[in-house]
Amino acid sequence: MTLLVVLTVVAIALLIAELAVYLFIVGSQLTRVATKLEGCSEVVWDIKRNAEPIKSGVIRINSTGRVIAGALPLLYAMAEGIVIGATYKAAPKTESVPVQPAMKQRRTRMHDAVGYNPGGQS
Repeated sequence: MTLLVVLTVVAIALLIAELAVYLFIVGSQLTRVATKLEGCSEVVWDIKRNAEPIKSGVIRINSTGRVIAGALPLLYAMAEGIVIGATYKAAPKTESVPVQPAMKQRRTRMHDAVGYNPGGQS
């Protein structure tokens, strides 16, 4: 056998080995996905079992929702009327008068207590 035939057989053997490893990895991942899907299916069946009692009331719930949805435009119009009537209007500005002191000159009684009379006032 020539070298070329030997290398071709080795290359084919490596290719088959790589494919076997690849298929093993993909198989293990698919097994993991199948396990998780099985758990999800149990959750879905639990949800279906829990939703069974609600099924009979869905028609009534939908009719109540339609009534509420029909009343919303009326309620919206009423709310706009309330807001327009309650809108804040600022009071008109008046001329501000500067603050005047209560007395012209402030007098203390402490001076009188010690006998000091500033400016001869009594």
